[in-house]
This record gives sequence, structure tokens and C-alpha cells, in this order.
Amino acid sequence: MDDDFRVGIRDSLPFHLGVIPYGLITGIAGIEAGLTAEQIIAMSAIVYAGASQLAALELLGTTAPLAIIVGTAAVINLRLLMYSASMAPHFAERKRTVRAGVAFFLSDHAYVRSVMEFKADENLNRLQYYLGLAVSIWLIWVLSTALGAGLGASVPPGLELSFAVPLVFLALLVPAMKDRATTATGIVAGIGALIGAAAPFNLGLVFGAIAGIAAGRIVETRWGR
Repeated sequence: MDDDFRVGIRDSLPFHLGVIPYGLITGIAGIEAGLTAEQIIAMSAIVYAGASQLAALELLGTTAPLAIIVGTAAVINLRLLMYSASMAPHFAERKRTVRAGVAFFLSDHAYVRSVMEFKADENLNRLQYYLGLAVSIWLIWVLSTALGAGLGASVPPGLELSFAVPLVFLALLVPAMKDRATTATGIVAGIGALIGAAAPFNLGLVFGAIAGIAAGRIVETRWGR
């Protein structure tokens, strides 16, 4: 096993503390929406997108039309296009099949940590590091949703596992806000998402992301990084 692959696994461990309760919530929500444990596990393994899965499961529980469910999940996952654009230069020399495999395991956690590490260590084997990090997070996600599906509705409501979801994203956001531009991006994106929270199909998330990128670009152009 490559040393950088091991380092990637090691760096993924702190994220597991947030991914596990998030996965439990998703597994439980799937059972409550009427899916079988097998369907939930397959959904987590293939779709692999916590926020959109929760939104889709919520809509399934309300018998929303399939087009609305798919459209909502697609809108929430639009942020992955931005992640992909940022990650692409780091794997430009790899074969298309390799890049496709890398893209499948892309997540918020894997993106933020990988980009930070790529910038910090130029001698890093980026592919090995990324795979160690991203695949281990994917595996924990699938196992935790499977556990949540197995537990079903037996988890006491008072346990409030949902507290872990915002904490996971805060843990990703704060270390990335290193200068004026990234700080402006994070603040404006957060405010924009809150303002647009009531927008249909979770479009507020996309509006917030676009506003944050615009703010960061303006700050970077005017004051530099």
C-alpha cells in the first residue's frame, strides 16, 4: 500500500465522526420513507450524496412526482460541478477512466481536504492520497447508512443525531477561510443560502454558492488574496 494512500486514510478519520451520524440519519429516513434496507444501501453506494439523498427521501415520503425528486437531487448536487472544475487540473495527466473513477468518490470532505493537501505538499502522490481519503469516507458512509437502515425507527427521537450535519460542514468551512477572498466567499454564501432557504427545490443552496463565488472574486480582484 502506498504511503500517501495511508496518509489519505489517516486524514479521513476525523471526518468519520461526522459522517457516521449523518449516515445513520439517512438510513433511518429511508426506512421511514418506505424503502427497504437493500434499496437504501444501494442508494448510498451509487448516489453517494448525503444532502440530496435526504431531500429525495423527504420528497419520497410525500409521494412527490419522480421528476421533482430527481430535479431536486440534481440541483443540490450542482456544487459538485464546481468541485470537479477545481479538481480537474490536479488529475489532468491521468487517463479518462481514472478521472471518472476519481469523480465518483468526490464529496465535500474529500474535496476540501484534498485541495488543501495538494497545495501544501507538491511531492504528494495526489491520486493515492485522494483515493485513500475519498474511498474510506465513501465506505464509512455506506456502512453507516446500512446501520441506520437496520436500526430503522428504533433510535429514540431524543438522541437528536441531526446535530452532526451542520457540524460536519462547519469543520470543512472554517479551515478553508484563510484570507479575505475565501472568508468573503464563505460568509456571503452562507447568508445567501439562508436567505434562499425557502426557495423551491433547494435552489437557495445554488444561489448562495453563486453569490459566494461572486463575492470572493470581487474581493480577490480588489484587494488580492
